Amino acid sequence: MLPDEPRPSADRSPEAGLPGCHRHPQTPTGVSCTRCERPICPQCMVTASVGFQCPECVGSGHAGSRQATTRFGGALAADGGLVTRVLIGLNIVVWVLAAYVLTPRLGQTWSLLSAGRDILGGPAGVADGPDQWYRLLTAAFLHLEWWHVGTNMLVLFWLGPSLEEALGRLRFLALYLLSALGGSTFAFLVAGDWMNSVGASGAVFGLIGATIVMQLRNKGPLGPAMAFLVFNLIVTFSRPNIDWRAHVGGLVLGVLTAAGLMYAPRERRGLVQALAVAGALAVEAGMLLTGMALYGA
Repeated sequence: MLPDEPRPSADRSPEAGLPGCHRHPQTPTGVSCTRCERPICPQCMVTASVGFQCPECVGSGHAGSRQATTRFGGALAADGGLVTRVLIGLNIVVWVLAAYVLTPRLGQTWSLLSAGRDILGGPAGVADGPDQWYRLLTAAFLHLEWWHVGTNMLVLFWLGPSLEEALGRLRFLALYLLSALGGSTFAFLVAGDWMNSVGASGAVFGLIGATIVMQLRNKGPLGPAMAFLVFNLIVTFSRPNIDWRAHVGGLVLGVLTAAGLMYAPRERRGLVQALAVAGALAVEAGMLLTGMALYGA
């Protein structure tokens, strides 16, 4: 028997010359934790890269490790396009309900309707006050024509997953909703004396702007995204019955929000990103309140 081999079980006791495990004092052991050097028995030892560690040191090591994040600080997810698919599904479900099931009630109650105080029967819709402000968001999920929802959802399907993967689910959802509200509030500010608008185009334009910001931040190719934006702006201003105000408002708020999320310094990323989201909400609230002063009761 070699000198450093343990004695037979009959002699295995703290009094036999080996220290007792710090968790099970009656169990002698010749193994110590490689981090804290406390004795540990086979029941407690956890295999490490070098030697063994006790459960306490393993737990504290996990607690101190940094969680892996996306490029811009979001939580990593195995499925990078989940929120995108949920948004597409919601828009399609609302379109089916509005076009075929709850016609015309849903379209009337969810659209971005506003009639100012100078309109007969006004103010109505958003201009009527807080009880109608929900239209600023619901209108962004409302489509009445198949080609309208199809076009918007196709762009969302193209651009959404890459942005969601880079930002993380929560930040991507915030970007989408802030872009949608930016389009609605800007449209209300410009034309709240009389308007009726529907569609997710404001949110979609926000994603186009965010894609350009991401390409700038990552020093990637700008040509395709810029060409796509120019094409959509030409369509916006050249065709009738398109609410250019929602497109422009969504684009501007999407760019501003994305810049705050993507250019936040790493050491203060959480704070700067929270301030960027709060700032975008403040801008939208300012446009809404200014519109109410112009058109509301």
